[in-house]
Amino acid sequence: MAESFGVDAERYDRTRPRYPDALVERIVAASPGPHVLDVGCGTGIEARQFQAAGCTVLGVDPDARMAEFARRTGVEVEVTTFEAWDPAGRSFDAVVAGQAWHWVDPVAGVVKAARVLRPGGLLAVFAHAFAPPAAVAEAFATAYRRVVPDSPFNGQPPKQALDVYQAMFTTFADGIREADSGFSDPEQWRFDWEQRYTRDEWLDLLPTTGGLTRLPADKLAEVLAGVGTAIDALGGGFTMSYTTMAVTASRTGAT
Repeated sequence: MAESFGVDAERYDRTRPRYPDALVERIVAASPGPHVLDVGCGTGIEARQFQAAGCTVLGVDPDARMAEFARRTGVEVEVTTFEAWDPAGRSFDAVVAGQAWHWVDPVAGVVKAARVLRPGGLLAVFAHAFAPPAAVAEAFATAYRRVVPDSPFNGQPPKQALDVYQAMFTTFADGIREADSGFSDPEQWRFDWEQRYTRDEWLDLLPTTGGLTRLPADKLAEVLAGVGTAIDALGGGFTMSYTTMAVTASRTGAT
């Protein structure tokens, strides 16, 4: 699944939410310099945000389709997994990963980040947890269970997404401690915000999410129809509550 998101890189880049400016600004302020390594950079969403903040960014991503899209938007990308990537003696002021660190080995990834970070450099991994209105979430769950009854995804409404992500980010923090690679004790940051979606905007985004990227077109259409009906009943749009969570740690030591 990690390499399924590139099936429609243009849609992914168009619809996936950006990260709060406050998050980017805080990472830049906490880093000793402007050189950023973006792990799992995808289409370059966060890379372009860091570039706009004055940083020089190198992306690493295993999906050549996503990497090619990012390159067309001005992001330099090397195609490989982070664990297999060769830094070739290069070092960075920050290693970031947006919506991607769960695809990286939680300990090996930290060890690799420590190898390429300059003293005082920052490791920052972050992702969005989101909660659509109950009617929209339940319509998705109902349609998904009907269309893909044997899927490992149980189709449960994402109303507990914040708890799931909190557990995931606790695992990320534990990985930093377990790696014992010279990082400060990890901090957790949180940014709450909202975004308004029309019916068409939400149905445009949904096919880029993990449970849907590999569905056949007819099954995908059935899921989207069920969700669309629920959004119509809400007046044709809704406000999404987002929480962007981050775990950060600074590399200590003088070498």
